[in-house]
Amino acid sequence: MFGIVRAPEIDRPGQVWFNVDRPLSLADLKGRLVVLDFWTFCCVNCLHTLPTLQVLEQAFPDRLVVIGIHSPKFDHECQPAAVAAAIDRLGVTHPVVHDPHLILWEEYCVQAWPTLVLISPDGHVIGQLAGEPHPDMLLKGLGDMLSRQPVHSAAGALPIRPALAGGGRLRFPGKIKHCPGAGGQKQWAVADAGHHQIVLFDDDGRELRRWGSGEAGYADGLVASFDGPEGLACDADAIYVADTRNHAIRRIDRASDTVSTLAGFGCRGGFLELPAPGGDTALASPWDLEVVGRQLFFANAGSHQLGCLDLDSGQVRLVAGSGDEDIEDGPAQQARLAQPSGLAVNAGGDGLYFADSETSAIRHLCLKSGEVSTLAGAGLFDFGHLNGDLAQSRFQHPLAVATAPGMIYVADSYNGVIRAIDLEHSQVTDLAGPPVLSEPAGIAADGIGRLLVCDTNQHRILEIDASTHQSRIWA
Repeated sequence: MFGIVRAPEIDRPGQVWFNVDRPLSLADLKGRLVVLDFWTFCCVNCLHTLPTLQVLEQAFPDRLVVIGIHSPKFDHECQPAAVAAAIDRLGVTHPVVHDPHLILWEEYCVQAWPTLVLISPDGHVIGQLAGEPHPDMLLKGLGDMLSRQPVHSAAGALPIRPALAGGGRLRFPGKIKHCPGAGGQKQWAVADAGHHQIVLFDDDGRELRRWGSGEAGYADGLVASFDGPEGLACDADAIYVADTRNHAIRRIDRASDTVSTLAGFGCRGGFLELPAPGGDTALASPWDLEVVGRQLFFANAGSHQLGCLDLDSGQVRLVAGSGDEDIEDGPAQQARLAQPSGLAVNAGGDGLYFADSETSAIRHLCLKSGEVSTLAGAGLFDFGHLNGDLAQSRFQHPLAVATAPGMIYVADSYNGVIRAIDLEHSQVTDLAGPPVLSEPAGIAADGIGRLLVCDTNQHRILEIDASTHQSRIWA
């Protein structure tokens, strides 16, 4: 029929399934074309693939089924609770089996995230596609394949039970940044990613304002919508939004509450190359922003690069990163980055610290010399939880950094802790005292002693006094 290699069984003892009320076997799927999605939730390329899989499910609801095979890279991703949170955060509704020991990964001869494996309606492997698929080509190819085959009678409805959504006033908050208020009042803006909104708080944690309809979408104007915004930056006139799943940079005018788009146009772009107008530049999962004068720097996580949007001319240019995913220092545009996800301006205002998540690294871009250097981190598969000498320290998929005099604070997301880097003595320590954190993705420093942390998977903001080790919950 389709193929000659019998697909290895996907139902194995001891594995945890999500979004179904019982494990599924290949026998349960007989009569359907099966798409196995080998993914892990740290991987931005895997996240880019999820909307394509949703399109396939909607196009062929009775003849095709997607099964996620969660194949972790990091230690933290081996925890079932972390997988459950990621499924909720990303809105995954198809069945997912957690394969922490990579048994299915090995048996299906998978070598990269993401990889799609196709299984025929009679249970044979008929194809494998590594990397992000082209949405239109995959849809057409599978449609042509199904149209040429006899109609198979599917074995009834699958027992799919997507998990209930978590969260409260906030839902999976991303970054938190200082937002100057009238008369010098301190305010703080938060990317409320799970609610697809931007929230403004006063300095005591009282909510002042929200922007965004609350539903995932892409619309400018007074009745605007965002889709999973992860990052932001602020000045006196505007809040700039890294509208991550829309692959766009948006601007909230603080006087009129009007939202406009500065760069990107709703679809995933490739590498940043030559300078171009923002409206003509497709971005790839912008994850964080920082304003330096009239320059808006952004972490283009999906292309492993840093870019800059000139707020006066509207031009977008490449700042750092060749586009190859790795860790390599040197001249900025030749350096190799790996999913940069958090930005902070250095003390002199002439450089950026950034969390290079996939290499579990903390790195620096000097805006004067155009050089990238690494403070901590060694490679794509070098991670851990090691304090002491900065050069020997290890982090695990950090997502955010913040600066204070002589210090860098790191949201060490997959270790669930806040780390402090003493720049004078080149030492790393854990910040003592805060309660247990779950994938903190945002951090802001207010001087040396005060920190505001987005405790992402617990849907809250913590205010932490680093000197007394006391904390309180904002929202």
